Amino acid sequence: MRRRRAGRASGLIRRLTPRWRLRATSAALVLPILVHLAPMTRLVRWAAPARMRYPDDPTVDDRALAEWVDRVLSRLPPPWRGTCLKRAVVLYHLLYRAGRPVELTIGVRRDAGGALAAHAWLVRDGAPYLEPGREPVERFQVLTTFHPESTS
Repeated sequence: MRRRRAGRASGLIRRLTPRWRLRATSAALVLPILVHLAPMTRLVRWAAPARMRYPDDPTVDDRALAEWVDRVLSRLPPPWRGTCLKRAVVLYHLLYRAGRPVELTIGVRRDAGGALAAHAWLVRDGAPYLEPGREPVERFQVLTTFHPESTS
């Protein structure tokens, strides 16, 4: 079973050009650190500047890009190691560069024990986008949503 899953991931990743692999790896090395150092509004403004518009790049496979980012973030040590916020920020930046109209959303909920839990995810066309399926985002109360037009 494990081999089959790895084969599917490799097939997806093969669809990603070396240029986009390099771009994604670079973003995965820089942006997670900035999550710890910069205010979120500034980080998002830098990741997807409203003054710049990128044309839609049909050569980019969004799922392959997400798979590559997940793979890179999972192999890095803390503070790079992937969290939903770091993953969402990196993918937000990359998908923006690929010309995709995505939003970065942050929400909270109370878990079964009453503790506050937070989650960050991407939204495209009003629906969660490229979510790994760990937790349904419908359970979260949205705190804020970032999109390039709102960060100028």
